[in-house]
Order: sequence, then C-alpha cells, then structure tokens
Amino acid sequence: MNKHEIAKILLHAGAVTLSPDEPFTWASGIQSPIYCDNRLIMSDPGGRRRVAEGMSEVIRTKYPETTLIAGTATAGIPHAAWIADILGLPMVYIRSKAKGHGRSKQIEGKAKPGDRAIIVEDLISTGGSSLTAAAALREEGVHVEGVVSIFTYGLESADRAFEEAGLTYTSLTDFHALAEVATRTGAIRKESVGPLLDWHEKLKTGVL
Repeated sequence: MNKHEIAKILLHAGAVTLSPDEPFTWASGIQSPIYCDNRLIMSDPGGRRRVAEGMSEVIRTKYPETTLIAGTATAGIPHAAWIADILGLPMVYIRSKAKGHGRSKQIEGKAKPGDRAIIVEDLISTGGSSLTAAAALREEGVHVEGVVSIFTYGLESADRAFEEAGLTYTSLTDFHALAEVATRTGAIRKESVGPLLDWHEKLKTGVL
C-alpha cells in the first residue's frame, strides 16, 4: 500500500480538507490551507482496516521486535487498538500528562520494563505528543522502538526533534502525496497546487 492509496482513503473519508482559498487557523495562529482530522477514519470501516493493515505491515517489517503497541490519547487510541488486534500484541495508551485523580497514571494498561513499544499517532506535525509519550514509556523502563503515524507534514523541526530524542518515525502518507491525489481527483483546482506547495515549503522550513 503506497502513500497515494492512503491519501485517497483519507480524502474519501473526509479526514483531510484542502481549502487554499479560505485557510483554516491552527491553534498556533498559522493560516493553513489544510485541515487533517484522522478521527473521521473511524467511521469508514473499509478505510480504517486498510490503514491499520498498512501500519501493521510497517511494524512487522521495520520494527519486528515490537512487543507492545502504545496509542497516544486521544486520536491514536483506536488505531492502536486495531493494530494490536491484527498483530496479536498487548496495547496501552498514553495521556499527554498524568491524570489528576485516582492513581494519577499517565499510561493506561500494562507497560512493563523490558517491553519494546511502538507509538501510534494519527498525524505528526511538530512531534511533541510522540516525544511526550516516548518519555513516559521510558520512565517505566520501556524501550521505544519508534513511532508510526498515518500522516506527516514533514516538518524539518520535527525531524530534528525526533533525531535528538533518538527516535525514528514512519508515516503512511504525507503532504505531497495528498496534494497530488487531491489534484488528480479534482478535490482542489490545478491552479491552487502551486500556492499550496509554496505554503508547505515555508511551513516545512519554519518560515511561517
């Protein structure tokens, strides 16, 4: 399953909206022509299965020593559950911070010292949630094999952050594949492709 096939699944499910003429505003204040909500894949049985199979295949081939699937809260949780089921592996999920009541746990489920975990994300922008999850697992003595996500913006700042943390990540699709499929299928106009790619280059290199 290649990047373009996954991009087509995301667009079909409505998980990605491209709007070059009326950009969305991210929490950071950046004006973005793309809005990615991979939680919508949950409502597409065929698409979510193909995505889960694609991520499972990445884990089988690139991270064969994995013993634990760890989803990030909240968007990574359902994908982690489907992957864990396909691979027949235990699963946990990781909050962005420890909850303030009960046992004040950040990791839900059983993560044991010596486990070799893959972190499952829906998308990677800055990489912050992945690094937070990795730190929580490492505190429990878990070895983090790497991170697998559905989509990545391919930001240079994220690549540096992962490298500094000693982590690798693999994404099923990326911004350029989405732009190509969206153009081919008519989801965006051909004249909008240039400005869209220019915006991404600025975002990627930190100019925005």
